[in-house]
Amino acid sequence: MYRVKTFKYYSTYKICMIEEVFELTQNGRAKKWHAFYGGKIEILPKVPIRTLDDFSIWYTPGVAEVCNEIAEDEEKAYDYTNKWNLIAIITDGSRTLGLGNIGPKAAMPVMEGKALLFKFLGAVDAFPIALAEQDADRFIEIVKAISPTFGGVNLEDISSPKCFYILERLQKELDIPVWHDDQQGTATATLAALINALKIVGKDISEVKISIIGVGAANFATIRLLKAAGADPKKMFVVDSKGILHPDRADLKEKKGYKWQVAIETNGERRTGGMEEAIRGTDVLIAASKPGPDVIKKEWIAEMNDDAIVFPLANPTPEIWPWEAKDAGARIVGTGRSDFPNQVNNSLVFPGVFRGALTVRARKITDEMCLAAANALAEFAERNGLSEDYIIPRMTEKEVFPEVATAVGVKAVELGLARLELREEEIYEIAELMISATQRKIKKLYELGFIKEPPS
Repeated sequence: MYRVKTFKYYSTYKICMIEEVFELTQNGRAKKWHAFYGGKIEILPKVPIRTLDDFSIWYTPGVAEVCNEIAEDEEKAYDYTNKWNLIAIITDGSRTLGLGNIGPKAAMPVMEGKALLFKFLGAVDAFPIALAEQDADRFIEIVKAISPTFGGVNLEDISSPKCFYILERLQKELDIPVWHDDQQGTATATLAALINALKIVGKDISEVKISIIGVGAANFATIRLLKAAGADPKKMFVVDSKGILHPDRADLKEKKGYKWQVAIETNGERRTGGMEEAIRGTDVLIAASKPGPDVIKKEWIAEMNDDAIVFPLANPTPEIWPWEAKDAGARIVGTGRSDFPNQVNNSLVFPGVFRGALTVRARKITDEMCLAAANALAEFAERNGLSEDYIIPRMTEKEVFPEVATAVGVKAVELGLARLELREEEIYEIAELMISATQRKIKKLYELGFIKEPPS
């Protein structure tokens, strides 16, 4: 009975999704709206400008006093400027959505959209920067050169494997948080969903066997975070385009790259073969490979252990349709899409993570802080009542973002990475107030007509 109901539920959403995409494509609504507004974000002052005399305070000559203070103590930039709440969203456009290397200008609409989400969900001022630089080392030097402006850096839509190198170096060489959302954001959301899925099926993360399809940015970070959460890497079976990773693969031995490290740490059974062999007899399947459907077959899901958990996360189409995974025996299914239950969505993660990190003026975002965010998401959903169709908060549950921010800020203080050692209740109060105030401002601007109604 349950499976039939679920199939109908998914099928209804499938039809709605197809109709919606058709409507958007036919009407060109996205193009119309972007052209109508001339982009999605702007900069507004947050200080009063009562008369032009106020500029003698905000600008010259009064501003010189503030500049001298910062010159004597650079940490005061956090007190006198918006550095404390300003991040850069930086891309080279080399892996934008599922569109490939479309270049920095074509990536700008995505960066603006990200900035919009940062502001609305996290009250974070985010500025998009699209760099015409594909070389990793030069990219790093540019980011370091502009970093004094910002309290944090969000790397976005950068191809692998250079994204791993860029993130690692910038995390080491800058004293502000550096985050690659395609890696850490997706991994954190995936872990949060898995924590609750395992609670429902009554399995322990240290005991389950996990098949991982795809070893790009998202799954590389997911493997690392799963290990930090207690999963046994020897019980992970990781697949790339050439098959299961294992130490006897000549191509991996020769390159000795990031996949080689995964190969020697995982696959304790020394499995060989492809996706089917990796999936067989596992408890959990996490796929972040290429859009489906039919990338993963129903008969492979049927070979998983009882009470299987399946996360096909490719967008816009998951590697296998949720109803097919359910029909094949999966008990819990999560995708990257909002039109199916259990959306494993990094938008639940990055606004709160940065809100928390910026509130305490953190120097880093670590895996421990990601684990804190994942646990906060999982606990929020658990309090609301877990079910097979609800293992992770929904985007509409806006109360979750201050809770994620608080968990991250508290962990930064515990780790000694915070410039401001605030108490838990202080972090929550600041985050909740800033996020709610931002959303009220945007609503009021719309009601007053300063944000116009979009064209039909």
